[in-house]
Amino acid sequence: MASGQKSLMDVKNKRVLVVGLGKSGVASALFLQERGARVAVSDAKSPGQLRDEIPVLLDHSISVETGQHGERTFRDQDLIVVSPGVPYDVPQLAQARSMGIPVIGEIELAARYLKGKIVAITGSNGKTTATTLAGEILAVSGSKVMVGGNIGTPAISFVANSTDDTWVVLEISSFQLETIESFHPKIAVVLNVTPDHLDRHYSFENYAAAKARVFENQTVEDFAVLNADDHTCVEMISKTKAQVYWFSRLREIERGTFAGDGWIFWRNGKGKREIMPVSDISLKGAHNLENVLAGVCVGMLAGVKPSDIRKAVAQFKAVEHRLEYVATIRGVEYYNDSKATNVDATIKALESFPGQIHLILGGKDKGSDYTVLNALLAGRVKRVYTVGAAAQKIESQVRGTEVVSAGTIDAAVKRASESATAGDVVLLAPACASFDQFESYEHRGRVFKDLVRQMASREQEREPAGSSTRGGRE
Repeated sequence: MASGQKSLMDVKNKRVLVVGLGKSGVASALFLQERGARVAVSDAKSPGQLRDEIPVLLDHSISVETGQHGERTFRDQDLIVVSPGVPYDVPQLAQARSMGIPVIGEIELAARYLKGKIVAITGSNGKTTATTLAGEILAVSGSKVMVGGNIGTPAISFVANSTDDTWVVLEISSFQLETIESFHPKIAVVLNVTPDHLDRHYSFENYAAAKARVFENQTVEDFAVLNADDHTCVEMISKTKAQVYWFSRLREIERGTFAGDGWIFWRNGKGKREIMPVSDISLKGAHNLENVLAGVCVGMLAGVKPSDIRKAVAQFKAVEHRLEYVATIRGVEYYNDSKATNVDATIKALESFPGQIHLILGGKDKGSDYTVLNALLAGRVKRVYTVGAAAQKIESQVRGTEVVSAGTIDAAVKRASESATAGDVVLLAPACASFDQFESYEHRGRVFKDLVRQMASREQEREPAGSSTRGGRE
């Protein structure tokens, strides 16, 4: 297929298998069924694990295979749509491809039907914050905006309401980019690339190559936005035909956004322009300055007025589960960064606080090297509390601070609350996936917040009338 070409799919009466019943899988199955396809779904999970999804599909006369992926199921199809949680190299998919059966992902399916212009944002860290912020910047200008993808709403669910004037802002993962063919963003952003998902991609080079596919179908009429401070991003310039714009928090650049002298500037070859003071940003951490710089770059490329960009950024608050303040109890602040699912994200979280940190680490390991945390642990962390399946590996690698084997989030919160004193920070920034003990990083974050809020309520009940255990934040 020619670069950038959109090919609508005629799926009427075609046999289509949807593999994986996450949100995108269910949405894809229903979308295809509505367009006359003969849809079946397959998921290796047990019926009990899919008790919420199965009735919805059966109500729409969609057949459901659970507990395993049958080889015959995969062979008897005209098209296979795979969810991002399913590895692209499982034997059944490999066999299907060898038989000439097309295998695409939900993002590619959506790309065939979506109207409007796509902003695709990927990277190892900061995707959710940058995507949400870019959506708000575009929305404040009065544009029709839809925000989703790897967060919130699957892209396929936007098709019915998309128009030629719509901006569709999508967080895109490396897993989703593995299965694209014609996916064509008007603006493609790579925030950063650090080791992640090596259990799935096998090497950093494979992972970076998957990220770079976001540029694959761009043309000279499109825009590529890259982090000038990230070596791997800089190397990606050869992967796109689009007009390249940069963002940097460390130095002045020729084309794009950068920070300096307390301001965010924009430059597009026609001189330097002040956009907003850095002090207007309410988000903690240098990494969030990078997210804002990327969002400002998207806004300027989309034609949003600087005054509207400044308004959107000033109003923007941290997204849920991303360095999210929860409560202050007896002078100890609690932060939920459950979305820190890799080591680099945990580093960024630790760098957001000067010290006195009680850090909760652990979950499902992704092939990570935890020794890179040690310098920060020695300088900023009072104690580490390990949880989940990765606990033993983490305990064997981390140095420089006391390590407490807690096992579970509730035990870690309890132990941290007993040890922390006024001025300390209890931080959930696990550096791991959540799937060993939780359904998702959102589930993990909600559990953490519930535990903290329960402690805060109990503390308030013990306090005399007129006093408060909470700090000034709300």
